[in-house]
Amino acid sequence: MRPALAALAVLILMLPGCSGAKENPQNQPTPSKAAKLGVSSPAFADNTQIPVEYSCKGRNVPPPLRWDNVPTGAQSLALVVDDPDAPSGLYIHWVVTGIPTATTELGPLPPGASVSLNSAGKPEYFGPCPPAGSGVHHYRFQLYALNKPLALAPTTPAPEATKAIADAASAQGTTVGLFSG
Repeated sequence: MRPALAALAVLILMLPGCSGAKENPQNQPTPSKAAKLGVSSPAFADNTQIPVEYSCKGRNVPPPLRWDNVPTGAQSLALVVDDPDAPSGLYIHWVVTGIPTATTELGPLPPGASVSLNSAGKPEYFGPCPPAGSGVHHYRFQLYALNKPLALAPTTPAPEATKAIADAASAQGTTVGLFSG
């Protein structure tokens, strides 16, 4: 009887490792290390309203961003802007890779940076543009330090680009802007 109980106990302890839990359900890059980048925008404070000029209702240009704490050894930086509150699920507004590690702010894209496809299938920034009546949306401006350079084509689909970023990420930082539909 005791060997059977011991075998049952071992089996119970092993089951959580075989659960098949979903890996990153929103398909977002998650760095393997806990390093944290500081990310902010001079256009809005974290968790406050994004000015209209950076939305589809304004000039539809990306807001300026600043960052610090890029880890030594990072090969490049990547930026993903998304809306987890979109009615159809996660909507990726902008994917930028190849940002040089010496860069500490983003206005116009620096030489070497490239833009992959957003959820609309276009290699460009698409500002906040939630449907009318959909409430407040949280736009995440996520910066990643990458441990290897990425050479993504402008035709790289957003899910493929964010997967490549996840595979190469060693640190991450986020600032969130709000915009209402």
